[in-house]
Amino acid sequence: MSFRFTLLHTDTNTQARLGRITTPHGEIATPAFAPVGTQATVKSLDPRDLQELGAELILANTYHLYLRPGAEVVAELGGLHRFMGWPGPILTDSGGFQVFSLAANRRFTDEGVLFRSHIDGSQHLFTPELVIQVQEQLGADIIMCLDECAEPHDRAYNEQALARTHAWAERCRAAQTRSDQALFGIVQGGIFPDLRAQSAQFLTGLDFPGYAIGGLSVGETKEQMQAMLDITVPLLPADRPRYLMGVGAPEDLLEGVARGIDLFDCVLPTRLARNAALLTRQGRINIRNARFERDPAPLDEDCTCYTCRHFSKAYLRHLFKAEELLAYRLATLHNLHFLLQLMRQVRAAIRAGTFQQFRETHLTG
Repeated sequence: MSFRFTLLHTDTNTQARLGRITTPHGEIATPAFAPVGTQATVKSLDPRDLQELGAELILANTYHLYLRPGAEVVAELGGLHRFMGWPGPILTDSGGFQVFSLAANRRFTDEGVLFRSHIDGSQHLFTPELVIQVQEQLGADIIMCLDECAEPHDRAYNEQALARTHAWAERCRAAQTRSDQALFGIVQGGIFPDLRAQSAQFLTGLDFPGYAIGGLSVGETKEQMQAMLDITVPLLPADRPRYLMGVGAPEDLLEGVARGIDLFDCVLPTRLARNAALLTRQGRINIRNARFERDPAPLDEDCTCYTCRHFSKAYLRHLFKAEELLAYRLATLHNLHFLLQLMRQVRAAIRAGTFQQFRETHLTG
């Protein structure tokens, strides 16, 4: 089965959309949040956990898997789905952001990006052609073009990076050989409205099956991010999925959905969980806080996740204070359930025509 996006309904009061993405490994109801499994694993969880949580799409990362264990190893062992035991849809990022944020001594040229591994210091050159080859070996359902993620406030750098990102998008399109993978272009341009519009116009001209918005949530304000979405999203085709990369705070998901975003991913819920920060309707709480030492209540009285149905705040605090491994697992289960349940509620509200009220209620508490 090939890749297809079906737009089912658009909200009358906002730009929120209800849709369905069909991939060779299953369907994704949108708007959707995708847990991040950077190194072919969502930290502390297994695929059965993710299925029980209701996740329909997960991410893995080209940069990390290229360095370790190597795309050839994954391909030899049957591709990413078989390698990690996940039967559903997978998206792989191109690794451009990881080069920007992790790699040492990186140097961007028109040919590609030269960098040293953050693991062992070895030198590598990512070209658009290599990044597509690696993602074809990994075998994800949705793959991404190589882009250059620039510091959002530097106009001159963003102009240079945008020209390179566009040239690389053309080369990625030309390098793709597998017809069972959907290649998304990535809109860049920092916080500059004209560059965002220019990027959207150029990439839509290449007729990708989906479009991502990159270079946000990397240092700009929430107001600036929302302004860039207001400019960019209307310029993207209505019949293609729109993916906001690296955004996962509950309030940002709601604002993104209201502006017509279909897909989100972020390490935020799993990273917070490992640092004892739990998502609740009343906001984030630090479960290490002394006030929870004798608290017999669950994290959230209304939450139906495994953690909240079986354990108290006092027990979770104990696990974190004792540095028990179960702490990370239970916290991760809760945080991912929280966001995946939020997206189920969002879809139901769009379907019922009540999304605007739902959004206002959640944003005001």
